[in-house]
Amino acid sequence: MSTRQAGAQSRIAQAFEGHKALIAYLTVGYPKLETCLELVPRLEEWGVDMVELGIPFSDPLADGSTIQEASFHALQNGITPQKCLETTGKLRRKVSIPLLFMGYYNPILNYGLEAFCHTSEMAGVDGFVVPDLTPDEGAELEAATQRHRLDLIYLLAPNSSDSRIKLVADHSRGFIYLVSLTGVTGARQQLAAGLEDFVVRVRAKTDLPLAIGFGISGPEQAKRAAAVADGVIVGSRLIQLIKEDSSYGKVKEFITRLRQAIG
Repeated sequence: MSTRQAGAQSRIAQAFEGHKALIAYLTVGYPKLETCLELVPRLEEWGVDMVELGIPFSDPLADGSTIQEASFHALQNGITPQKCLETTGKLRRKVSIPLLFMGYYNPILNYGLEAFCHTSEMAGVDGFVVPDLTPDEGAELEAATQRHRLDLIYLLAPNSSDSRIKLVADHSRGFIYLVSLTGVTGARQQLAAGLEDFVVRVRAKTDLPLAIGFGISGPEQAKRAAAVADGVIVGSRLIQLIKEDSSYGKVKEFITRLRQAIG
């Protein structure tokens, strides 16, 4: 039976209520399968509002070197979409925050769209972020996610046209993922100069929450993003800290500082 009751407000919607949402990304199976099972409950305790669980893929075109390396090692560890589903089911019994799958379209398609959505719902997944899928080509997955009460979250980049913004706003559910800059994921020293103007353009087209990701690596960047958006997404820097400190002490310090920065 699904962990979500029909008609109930989604966990994703609840995560944005009353404060800025802090969203963390982890690659399932990096550096080991147990990492997600150990770390996600701690992230919830430390103030993370939502977790994206990355499904490793052999050709992660939207990702920079840090997440590419994590994905490669996870694949070497034998991580498959099925193991990601099993891990998420275990996590759902430990945490109450939203759990999203961040993954490329090919592994989902190979699994079977309907089967993957059904099994995700049963595992307690709340939604998908599929970086290589656009609304122009997403009708089949959109229909499957809606049948299984999953939010399909699309991405927008700063160079998106007004018509593209409108299209994504019309088709996204849960929130819209705003890429802070053109390019791939990765920790950076500063965010793009036109970030605020980009958010204003998207705000004009939608009432959905807006979460900013790509390039956020410290409290000052997070604070700037949270000043204009509803949520902040951190991934590459988190992956780096996990690699540096297996005790998760650096991760705790990092998350605590971000939580304080965004309020």
